[in-house]
Amino acid sequence: MEKKTIEEQNKAMSEAYWRLWNPEEQARIDRDIEANRKTDGVFRRKEIPAGAEVKIEQTSHAFIFGAHIFNYDQLGSDECNARYKELYGTLFNSATIAFYWRELEREEGKPRFEAAFEDTAEYWNKIAEPKLEPHWRRPATDPVVAFCKSKGIRLHGHPLTWGNYRWQYPDWELEKLPAQWRAKFRKNENHSLNPTRELFEEFTPAELEEMFPEFADTLNLLMAKRILEIARRYKGMVDSWDVVNESATDYAEGRQIPGDGICKSIYGLMPGDYTYRSFKIADGIFPKSVKLNINDYNLGQCYRDQVCDLIGRGCKIDIMGAQMHLFDPQTCLDIADGRTEIQSPENVRKTMACISGAGLPIHLSEITITAPPCGERGEDIQAVISRNLYRLWFSLKPMMGITWWNVVDDCGAPGEPSVSGLFHRDMTPKQSFHALNDLINHDWKTNTTVKAGRDGEIAFRGFRGNYKLSWEDVSGKECSATVRLE
Repeated sequence: MEKKTIEEQNKAMSEAYWRLWNPEEQARIDRDIEANRKTDGVFRRKEIPAGAEVKIEQTSHAFIFGAHIFNYDQLGSDECNARYKELYGTLFNSATIAFYWRELEREEGKPRFEAAFEDTAEYWNKIAEPKLEPHWRRPATDPVVAFCKSKGIRLHGHPLTWGNYRWQYPDWELEKLPAQWRAKFRKNENHSLNPTRELFEEFTPAELEEMFPEFADTLNLLMAKRILEIARRYKGMVDSWDVVNESATDYAEGRQIPGDGICKSIYGLMPGDYTYRSFKIADGIFPKSVKLNINDYNLGQCYRDQVCDLIGRGCKIDIMGAQMHLFDPQTCLDIADGRTEIQSPENVRKTMACISGAGLPIHLSEITITAPPCGERGEDIQAVISRNLYRLWFSLKPMMGITWWNVVDDCGAPGEPSVSGLFHRDMTPKQSFHALNDLINHDWKTNTTVKAGRDGEIAFRGFRGNYKLSWEDVSGKECSATVRLE
């Protein structure tokens, strides 16, 4: 499908939608982008002759425009893989790399850092049903890190600690529980141990620790070992990490208690006070230049309070991650038809104002916007919602980055929508790709020409990031230099 104009796409939305995203709202967003994302720069390059025409070209953004890179070499053909990789360094300047414990270390003591044959494009190109493979969306990490470094991409690791037993915790860890307790676990549809909260509901954390002290020690030691092992291998190679993922609900329910050896998490058994301990371990091993993030979908007051509490207890937390998943296609259709104010400008601002009270930069770390299944209109709806939300998020002062989640249709985790990508499964672009590309690579890049003043003074206002300056010297020779606008 050919790229549509903004006016053509906007017709997919109802009058009720445009009453929320009205001209006054759009003008406010523009003003805030100008105020919060741009700055004035003055540079002096004595080699530039006074009065020379200097071409200003922005080459990269300081703001993070990212995506996860979970489908590295897994798209079934060399052509699709090449198109996918090309996005990193053109559309995306940051990549979230999968470090989910369950598939990274399927066998205890043998993490899948290095690539085996099953991680190669040759392997995946022959797989008829890739989603049935256990390491689908979980490539070996070394090749992905090397690829991102070669492209000059910012690397973000996700996650170090997470309580989820379906996606994070390996079965072999729970096998360390005493046999009488293992026998009480029921099997889930994936035939993996599923420790339900109800199984231990009658016991306090102190009683559980007394019942199986060795397992309590094991939980804490394995969590620490995992963080230390990953940190030793990647040190400063990965720029930032989700140290703890989705723990605010445990905090809100009073489940993370200082001093406890075990936490009765909403997920099952976890190390005691695991969020605090994970950050303290990470702070002790990662270089200070590495950003330590906390990440959550629970964007209420409890998340803000949790972060303030952790900082007050001496934790180094650099960035707050905030998730926003419009997984249900009907939700996006309701938004377009004006039947809901989900993710309206007012509600987005309220949410971000709440969590920004912790005083940290905010990374919209996982973004899903689904195309409703109504043909061309569905893709237009996805594009319009994406454009308006990106513009609004980009305008907010605390924001430091936005990361799209599933880049390609039919490449999400089970239960996630198959039409939430920026590309169809064959890597042909959707209208949503064009919408984001226009914003990131055109609307939000500064390219201009200025005259040099005395002593080669160059002054201009632009989006924060790196720039190339080009001019001719007195002999007519083409010259250039790079500067950064902070």
